[in-house]
Amino acid sequence: MPGLAAAVPAGSAAAGRRAGRRRGSAVPYLQSLPLWLVLGVFLLIPILTIVMVSFWDDEEYALVPTFILDNYRDALFSHVTWSTYLSTLRYAGIVWAATLMIGFAVAYYLAFHVRTMLWRMVLFQICTIPFLTSNVIRMISWIPFLGRNGLLNQSLMDLGITSHPLEFLLFSPFAVILAFVHLYTLFMVVPIFNTMMRIDRSLIEAARDAGAGPLGVLRHVVIPLSLPGISIGTIFVVTLTMGDFVTVQMMSGGQSASVGLMMKNQISLLQYPTAAAQAVVLLLTVLMIVWVILRVVDIRKEL
Repeated sequence: MPGLAAAVPAGSAAAGRRAGRRRGSAVPYLQSLPLWLVLGVFLLIPILTIVMVSFWDDEEYALVPTFILDNYRDALFSHVTWSTYLSTLRYAGIVWAATLMIGFAVAYYLAFHVRTMLWRMVLFQICTIPFLTSNVIRMISWIPFLGRNGLLNQSLMDLGITSHPLEFLLFSPFAVILAFVHLYTLFMVVPIFNTMMRIDRSLIEAARDAGAGPLGVLRHVVIPLSLPGISIGTIFVVTLTMGDFVTVQMMSGGQSASVGLMMKNQISLLQYPTAAAQAVVLLLTVLMIVWVILRVVDIRKEL
């Protein structure tokens, strides 16, 4: 009888511990439930809706809930679509290269050449202040500067560098790329700067003691340790550039094409299923690019 009495509390204690473990294992899921609800309502449901509409048909001003593949045939096998994607990828590649060079140089200067933290933060804030204004306002500000009778052309003619206005400065691919670089450089500066600030300065001193010059330190220490920040900046710049249509429309004067602008035109013509199919293809294309970047560089060090 005493053994039985002792066994009952022991069994109850074991059951209590198992129940406590079950409650403890459920706590993280309950804590993350609000986040999953927000993601489901504002991300997952809209994406599933776009995928669903991409298989529908349209008749004049009405959507026909059905299941057709014509929208994807037009998106995947049309010469116009392929040329538009190539144009978009070309913009994304050029803008990525330009923002990478500018962003890396700015971040490197702030992280390694500005000695005091106060001046480092002041200069960093100066870099970010222009980006607090609207993208449209910053784009419009280029028009009087790059126009045929703009400040740049007038200055070049006054200096005798050219005898006539340069037509390629505005409403051209050059203007589109310039506006993209202006808009998205900060998205490359910030992650690279954050990565460089985490680099152990003793590694740089060790490389110098081993005989590495400035270029050797940059090549063998700074750049490899900055790859996570470069990857994060690349994801930001590429995804934003490929989805942008306002910049292409305004700065090219309607003379250049992009996937985002193509979808915008389809929506304005009430071709919602076709635009939805293009959106799905664009989303998959961007996800493939992001997947490749994540396979090449492990960015979990920055997260």
